[in-house]
Amino acid sequence: MAVSKDSVTATAAKSARAAGAPPVCLVLGGARSGKSAVAEGEVIKTGLKPFYLATAESRDEEMAKRIDQHRARRGDGWTTIEEPLELIDTLIAEARPDRAILVDCLTLWLSNLMAAGRDPVAEGDRLAVALADASGPIVLVSNEVGQGIVPDNALARRFRDEAGLIHLKVAAVAGRVLFVTAGLAQTLKDVR
Repeated sequence: MAVSKDSVTATAAKSARAAGAPPVCLVLGGARSGKSAVAEGEVIKTGLKPFYLATAESRDEEMAKRIDQHRARRGDGWTTIEEPLELIDTLIAEARPDRAILVDCLTLWLSNLMAAGRDPVAEGDRLAVALADASGPIVLVSNEVGQGIVPDNALARRFRDEAGLIHLKVAAVAGRVLFVTAGLAQTLKDVR
């Protein structure tokens, strides 16, 4: 008896749900906190094909080195798309029950939006809708930048505020929210 692609997809989606994979997981943390590695683990736990959606651009040697380190840690087996600006359209096009998507990271995406003159509030609203309607698991990484001192300039304060608003919107639709410090994940929300 031949097995159809649809039945394989349905089986993979059932397995992910049975393993307790929430449709949306937000992983927050500070710089170099270990949040990306924790998020990668969340994707692997689904048992689905891992898909990496990168928002960073390699604009200098230091950033190129960071990107290379992330790729080396993930290893082969991950499909990667680099999308610094059109994150939502790419998520809509790529989300499906037989793969788990890792978005790394929302704060870089926010920087890209602001540099392009796009409205972060409207984009955050669109993102929340896309995540709520996603047909497969999505894990999103973001830097928590609102726990330090108040920045001394208007642009940095605006960035901090916009990041906080995006986090609120994503956390509201997420079934799971983790906060990572020193490689240790604390569960802030877990609705399964």
